[in-house]
Amino acid sequence: MSTLGSFIWSIADQLRGPYRPNQYGNVILPLTILRRLDCILAPDRETVRDLAAKFDNPNRLKVEVKKATGRTFYNTSNYSFANLLKDADGLADNLNDYIDRFSPDVDVFEYFDFKKEIVALEKAELLREVVSSFAAIDLHPDRVSNSDMGDAFEYIIRKFNEAANETSGDHYTPRDAIKLLVDLLFAEEDAGLSEAGIVRTLYDPTAGTGGMLSLAQEHLLAQNPDARLSLFGQEYNPQSYAICKSELLGKGQDADGIARGDTLKNDAHLTERFDYVLSNPPYGGDWKAAEDVVRAEHTKGGGRFDAGLPRISDGQTLFLQHLASKMRPVKSSDANSGGRAGIVLNGSPLFTGGAGSGESEIRRHLIESDLVDAIVALPTNMFY
Repeated sequence: MSTLGSFIWSIADQLRGPYRPNQYGNVILPLTILRRLDCILAPDRETVRDLAAKFDNPNRLKVEVKKATGRTFYNTSNYSFANLLKDADGLADNLNDYIDRFSPDVDVFEYFDFKKEIVALEKAELLREVVSSFAAIDLHPDRVSNSDMGDAFEYIIRKFNEAANETSGDHYTPRDAIKLLVDLLFAEEDAGLSEAGIVRTLYDPTAGTGGMLSLAQEHLLAQNPDARLSLFGQEYNPQSYAICKSELLGKGQDADGIARGDTLKNDAHLTERFDYVLSNPPYGGDWKAAEDVVRAEHTKGGGRFDAGLPRISDGQTLFLQHLASKMRPVKSSDANSGGRAGIVLNGSPLFTGGAGSGESEIRRHLIESDLVDAIVALPTNMFY
């Protein structure tokens, strides 16, 4: 259990009554993100305010902030958790001002519709109590590592999912599964990964809260601190997207490569190919919302879904084909130059569909194209 996660969950008990347990995340998750960013910004807050007074252009201000602080994001508000509570009558307005004055790349709070929750908390006379509780937590990376912060997010998301009876695999991939997947992705490139100043790209089309991207980055930097891994992803769930992007920003990374939307319906990285691709798509999720786009792409040919279409009730093999299409192609001069992909699935894509079915044709394509290096059976009951 995450100690920090359980502490944050205890704050959610203050919401009992006006909020149902499956609604706690609408308040707790954005406030956790806000407090994390607030702690990161604290040491340079006055420097950024001085720069904001000199430079009106957001693009120029971003450059100057990056030079002064090393961060890609900023906040120009006069408020923070350090002084929000001093103005009891103006708390709601001041909190809104704080959120509004983040740099344009911090778009995460709108995906929680958090301003609506501020109004609801104020009406229930809970806003001051909840903000006070978060103000008492120090979430600066010097006190709470990125790994521990990730554990905390995963813990509270799991608790909220349990309250809402969410399906396993919808939001959360166990870290042991991610570590194994990353080990397999990097297994045959030990020599290349140790080169000074190497640059690699990593993509997750179902990024969730960013656990796969973060652990892959930690793995690579542990081998080679001088390496640079550019992270890309796409996530449909608005709250998961917000957590993913905020965590990357919190680590001082460029989060512009993280897109919001349905990957099957609208590939936000259409023309890009990557060194490493990994994913844990929804299990047993239908693809009705993307059906028109997917069928049109399949009929046209030359796209992601040429091998076949699975039954409408389970889109896992569509994601399999999507991953295969996003790998960097092999150079004719170097047989080992292509990208590598790994995907976490349940048993359905291995066994569903008889000969000639869409699933069978997709399996045939992957095997006959020599795209499958290994299939690893995970323990049962590993997923929440």
